[in-house]
Amino acid sequence: MSADIKADQVLDAKGMNCPLPILKTKKAVESLTKGQVLKVETTDPGSKNDMNAWAKRTGNEIVGVEEGTGTFTFYIKKTA
Repeated sequence: MSADIKADQVLDAKGMNCPLPILKTKKAVESLTKGQVLKVETTDPGSKNDMNAWAKRTGNEIVGVEEGTGTFTFYIKKTA
């Protein structure tokens, strides 16, 4: 599903617990230009809810989510 999404930047947040993945995602998205995609890899199960809430709050768009064995990958498009 998300494998065909081209990421402009990759953020490895594996091993980090809330709120670090969100804080690092926020900083990484700020460095992108509008329309670019950030791929975030995390191992924190709470990040599923956190990422969705953060995207809604900031107006950025989650264009893909992949769930592996203990890992969660989010593709976030900068729209704001």
